[in-house]
Amino acid sequence: MTSQNVRGRRRASGPAAELRPATVVTEIRPRDTERQVRRRKSPLRQVADFAAASGVGQKAGVALAATGLALTVGLPATSPVMATSESGQTESALAVAAPAGSQPEVSAAASAKIDFSRAAVATTADPDGKLKQLLSAQSAGSIQRASSVGTMASPLASLTTASPFGYRISPLTGGAGDFHRGQDFVAQCGTSVNAAASGKVTFAGWHEYGGGNRVVIDHGNGLETTYNHLSSLNVQVGQTVNRGDNVAFSGTTGASTGCHLHFEVQVNGEVVDPMSWL
Repeated sequence: MTSQNVRGRRRASGPAAELRPATVVTEIRPRDTERQVRRRKSPLRQVADFAAASGVGQKAGVALAATGLALTVGLPATSPVMATSESGQTESALAVAAPAGSQPEVSAAASAKIDFSRAAVATTADPDGKLKQLLSAQSAGSIQRASSVGTMASPLASLTTASPFGYRISPLTGGAGDFHRGQDFVAQCGTSVNAAASGKVTFAGWHEYGGGNRVVIDHGNGLETTYNHLSSLNVQVGQTVNRGDNVAFSGTTGASTGCHLHFEVQVNGEVVDPMSWL
């Protein structure tokens, strides 16, 4: 029997009911075998198995970084991917052989000679090579100023302009409209005059049209340089010179008002601004 107290709660007035005995479950539930296998495999092994099953082993290798992030590394198809697990052991993550015939074998006789030579490479630090490369690829007349600037060496140890290329007032007659065919540089008489680039001397002697003692060097493909008003010459016609070689000494011979070097650059027989090449 039960009774109710003043607060509405019921109290037991009789003996408690007998408790039900606990039931022991002895049935063995089937387990997911695949799940157990996955649990036993390390993260690195799971990634490797997935890569091998999906067919990406020939294109990429997957390694596990120390932070646990997956890092994908592109490797050749024939190279196995080696990764180091947390325990420090090196494992082969992927090792897929290349398809047959993809990389043919190369064989040679034991006495065969192997040549590792390569074509010359010209850089901005090699102006002589750059000029040679420009002239071998095209004629001097088609070379743009941006490509030609800096390809020639200075004909003097230091350059100070005395009179620029182009129209000017003639220092001989004082008349306007005189076309100056080259660039005049300040030079005391007897100053060493050097070849602006390698080439062959095609003229060395007296220039009857005002150049005085004159040297002309042919650099190939229509490009020539001339050195004028020289006090003496140091080369002969037919001689091959290199960049920087002494070819003469400055003077004031010919149509000149004082010691200096008149330097010209000719492209296919026409004079151009020498500063486009220096």
